[in-house]
Amino acid sequence: MTVIDIPGSKSVTARALFLAAAAEGTTTLLRPLVSDDTEGFAEGLAALGHAVRREPEAWHIEGRPAGPGVETADVYCRDGATTARFLPTLAAAGHGTYRFDASAQMRRRPLGPLSTALRDLGVDLRHGEKEGHHPLDVHASGVKGGALTLDAGQSSQYLTALLMLGPLTAEGLDITVTDLVSEPYVEITLAMMRSFGAEVTREGRTYRVAPAGYRARTYGIEPDASTASYFFAAAALEPGRSVTVPGLGTGALQGDLAFVDVLRRMGADVEITDTGTTVRSTGTLRGLTVNMRDISDTMPTLAAIAPFADGPVRIEDVANTRVKECDRLDACAENLRRLGITVETGPDWIEIHPGTPAGPVEIATHGDHRIVMSFAVTALRTPGITFDDPGCVKKTFPGFHQVFDAFVHTP
Repeated sequence: MTVIDIPGSKSVTARALFLAAAAEGTTTLLRPLVSDDTEGFAEGLAALGHAVRREPEAWHIEGRPAGPGVETADVYCRDGATTARFLPTLAAAGHGTYRFDASAQMRRRPLGPLSTALRDLGVDLRHGEKEGHHPLDVHASGVKGGALTLDAGQSSQYLTALLMLGPLTAEGLDITVTDLVSEPYVEITLAMMRSFGAEVTREGRTYRVAPAGYRARTYGIEPDASTASYFFAAAALEPGRSVTVPGLGTGALQGDLAFVDVLRRMGADVEITDTGTTVRSTGTLRGLTVNMRDISDTMPTLAAIAPFADGPVRIEDVANTRVKECDRLDACAENLRRLGITVETGPDWIEIHPGTPAGPVEIATHGDHRIVMSFAVTALRTPGITFDDPGCVKKTFPGFHQVFDAFVHTP
């Protein structure tokens, strides 16, 4: 059995950085993810006037409940969707003028429902070029609060950003959601907000957040469940192989750990304890139909091992994967077809038929870290797979190739 120490969760690290910046006092984050996305978030906080001190295993963030410590700032969000959506929302609680921009990839990703919601709350927010996209300016004068309606069917990050803003408003927030994707990510947000002292409840589709603020604390970051999916998939794929990821067990916050339930349905042996999760190959992968709306970041992982199943693998309700770092649904289909696999797609689904992927093939990554890490698993059974941009894994796991290679070559 191989034990893999997975880096900290990107989702948890990003939320923890927001909450720490908004809390009264100085927060210490233990084992945060160190990657392009999280370093960009930390640099953004520093640009907004927060003191951020980084040590190898701990980041210390000075909280400013009244908002940024500067009256003007230019913040570059790199490729990070959490950075690009959370930081303008955080800045809105302060007083000043703050300009946000992002990479060309992030500029293409939508922001509109969040912008609309902030404007409904009275925030003076202006998009510099294309409406609903970066760059944008926030002319902040605090947020009174109140009631609003939000469509989070494209990204749960819109709802998360507003929920985390709630305790910083003068009167609190009531948010009624008309549609919601990736709901487990919202559950992460609620649990973390409460751990920082927030008062938040849910009644049906309405979330109520009291204007009670946050309290600083020491907070440990759990391993990234989405990143763990590549190692779990590899263990399920390779006969005789098993992997254990410590720190991701029955008490894990992240919904993406449910990916192992998909592997169990396909025939893998899965054990989840309070200290970690183990996946073992049984030598069989069965085809299946699965709804991955709530764990859509692991859709490419499943697509990458689907050809090796004994029947078709149909993944449904994943329309939101089309507005990630790239159109992941089409990217998976494109690369599988180049490997000689029969694939059908629709607006929100992909069906992959059994076959033997054949190289050599250069995978078109579209600059998307999850496409690289997913097809690295395919490469275990397919000699000749290379990547046009292997380095884009720096977004969430800079050391992925070295760690995965060591895993592959461990008996």
